[in-house]
Amino acid sequence: MPSLKDLRNRINSVKSTQKITAAMKMVAAAKLRRAQEQAMAARPYAERMERMLGSLAQAMGGQAGAPQLLAGTGKSDVHLVVVMTSDRGLCGSFNSSIVREARKLIRDLLAQGRQVKILCVGRKGRDQLRRDFGRLIVATLEEVGRRKLAYADAQGVAERIRAMFDAGEFDVATLVYNRFRSAMSQTVTVQQVIPFAVPAGDGTRETGLGNAIYEYEPGEDAILGELLPRNIGVQVFRALLENAASEHGARMTAMDSATRNAGEMIAKLTLNYNRTRQAYITKELIEIISGAEAL
Repeated sequence: MPSLKDLRNRINSVKSTQKITAAMKMVAAAKLRRAQEQAMAARPYAERMERMLGSLAQAMGGQAGAPQLLAGTGKSDVHLVVVMTSDRGLCGSFNSSIVREARKLIRDLLAQGRQVKILCVGRKGRDQLRRDFGRLIVATLEEVGRRKLAYADAQGVAERIRAMFDAGEFDVATLVYNRFRSAMSQTVTVQQVIPFAVPAGDGTRETGLGNAIYEYEPGEDAILGELLPRNIGVQVFRALLENAASEHGARMTAMDSATRNAGEMIAKLTLNYNRTRQAYITKELIEIISGAEAL
């Protein structure tokens, strides 16, 4: 049976933990609003760029001389999986859900006889994946946008991916990240960025413009050659923004649960402390009364 001093120390320790989790919840809530606004603002631009590139890609229709970022290398033997997680923990299942989906994708590719390379953006993804796929990890990018996430951070990641593609190190590149839905819900998203994958149902028919025909100046190939590299940076930037909002939302939810659990534990420990203290007092009174009767 623990002593009163042990119970007091335990209560004080849990109270200190509760203060920390409550402070982390408030910080995450303050960061979440800005991150959510940035993620929502980036979505229309990234989606419109995808639709426009999809329309241009359909117009080219597999013509000769198409940019390599659109046509690809003509094979899919080597896949680069870009796993985008956070550098810090204490955010619930945010990182583990991304890693779980990445593991599934990697195992499926390996089962198909493909060669897989992993580029980790974030320390937590590397820490979890290196247990099973350490030999497949080619690089880890840490502290991306730690202070303030900007397009330059995404551009650095995109340039690293393009440099690997230009060097012939892979044929297909896929991003794995969390898409923000709410503070309590995120959706793991798998998005192919190299070669450019035309979104399903893309084209002018989806915009309500019927069978409109466009003439481009300069030509489609020149526009694609300029926009395809930029699209990789835009999609990476959107993924980073979505991840940032999802991370803050998951951390806020996790710290809220931890704070409430700490409150419940304090209540139980306080009840146990009071019962133990009452038992000690009762025991001392019985000893005093027994001693007085013996005299």
